[in-house]
Amino acid sequence: MTKNDIWTMKYRPHTLDEIIGNEQSVTTIHRLVHSNNLPHLVFHGPVNSGKASVAFALANELYGEGYERNFTYFNASDFFDQGKRYLVRDKRFIRIIGTDDPKKIRKSVISIFKDIINKYAGTGSIDANYKVIFIDNAESLNLDSQHALRRIMEKYTATCRFILSTTQPSRLIQPLRSRGLQLFFTYVSDAKLIEYMNLIAVREGLTISDDGLDAIAYHSKGNVAKALLTMQCAFLSLQPGNFEISQQMVYETVLVETLKDTIQLFESALAGDIMAARKIIDKLLIEKGLSGSAILEQLHGIVIASSEPDENIARYVNNIAKADFLMSGAFSDRIQLEAMVANF
Repeated sequence: MTKNDIWTMKYRPHTLDEIIGNEQSVTTIHRLVHSNNLPHLVFHGPVNSGKASVAFALANELYGEGYERNFTYFNASDFFDQGKRYLVRDKRFIRIIGTDDPKKIRKSVISIFKDIINKYAGTGSIDANYKVIFIDNAESLNLDSQHALRRIMEKYTATCRFILSTTQPSRLIQPLRSRGLQLFFTYVSDAKLIEYMNLIAVREGLTISDDGLDAIAYHSKGNVAKALLTMQCAFLSLQPGNFEISQQMVYETVLVETLKDTIQLFESALAGDIMAARKIIDKLLIEKGLSGSAILEQLHGIVIASSEPDENIARYVNNIAKADFLMSGAFSDRIQLEAMVANF
């Protein structure tokens, strides 16, 4: 048992048979793989519902040891939320953009995106019928990039298949959605999640009380990645020689830590410190990998539990609801979050 491995990576499924839940979508992909007729795919569903895990498992099924040569992962939010700062950090792109200094990049991010996707899609595989390009958080693609991607998908169908993953399919243009088979993903049931947590506990030499499992399931709400992180955080808080996770441990050492940054965001908004709030929003979106909707969900719980006057709580909840509505049709979660805290 080691405390150094991140369990979400350690226990990431390597095959489609290892996927937890989403049986209908996984069965469909199984059939497509064995039919040797894989189309472009559009995965949609909430954050951490298994979309990326299925994409990586699919690549392993298709390519085996040739996985890294034929499967390419891009995160659209890295391109269009972080822009040129991200491009110079990713060593794959240096030879395409010709510099590691963002100030020396003369092309727009959308032009560089087109160049990169064209480069990867247009290069045929040497040991497979086609390559797979997986674009995560596809809702971050702006309209121009979506139209460009649609044309690239049409142009390189013979050499490349695309998998687009999104939490908000309505933000993808209809021509792009229609290019791929749409598959829906959702969270697993509490029963399956608890069964899986018990399996991980056995592998890690841990025991978890029944109420501890219930606490993890309640907190995770079917999100396998969140459950693994919660369980590992509880494990890290164990005293030497203790290998049992209890309900109290889950609530006291894990849930408070999970909400710490969002609590700071709430406090900064109340204080009118917009610059501090913006830094926390960046941390939650980029470093913690939370979606805008996940941040709003946490913030809503914090507001309801706060000691603010009822009329203030009502106003904050109204602001959160408005931001959630606007976020469903917007291209930037960050803009809506910043506008919300500015109105607190």
